Amino acid sequence: MNLALKPYLNNTNIEVGLDEAGRGCLAGPVVAAAVILPKNFNHPLLDDSKKLSEKKRNELRQVIEEKALAYAVAFVDNHTIDKINILNASILAMHKAIDKLTVKFDFLLIDGNRFKAYKKVPHECIIKGDGKYQSIAAASILAKTYRDEYIIKLAKKFPEYQWHQNKAYPTKKHIEAILEHGTTRYHRRSYHIKAYQLSLDF
Repeated sequence: MNLALKPYLNNTNIEVGLDEAGRGCLAGPVVAAAVILPKNFNHPLLDDSKKLSEKKRNELRQVIEEKALAYAVAFVDNHTIDKINILNASILAMHKAIDKLTVKFDFLLIDGNRFKAYKKVPHECIIKGDGKYQSIAAASILAKTYRDEYIIKLAKKFPEYQWHQNKAYPTKKHIEAILEHGTTRYHRRSYHIKAYQLSLDF
């Protein structure tokens, strides 16, 4: 439980919390979520998704989807990541998620320190925002659970990479599998596997 999470930056704004998952992965999409929470929202387990167990993340996903005034999730695939780089792909995913919101809003809270303005909506980037604001924490949970769900399904087609466990992050076994079997159509070609290979302790 994170008692330091704030309910909003400004009480007079209808704020959208934004976060993404999958930036550091070697394969699959980057996924972003946008969440508008009620001003009085409160849940004792809500926190940065990285600090929660898979079980708690999935429990909170249900709560967020039931209680949020609006939420949306958007995917940007590995081919687009290779074309425009992961930072731009992450921002694109956030913009796509915002596009899908069905409730009017007037301010954006973004996890991290980089963002491109969405139309003329004012925004603020907050470093480690998923551990500071409820709406960003909620977005981090949706982005993480939706991406994990997608990768686990994809893992059934490519069991040798053990994506069901590593979620396509650069673990030793994932890198070893790439070196042995090559890459799939879901791997990010712009990510240099050899750089990770050098760090392996065989």
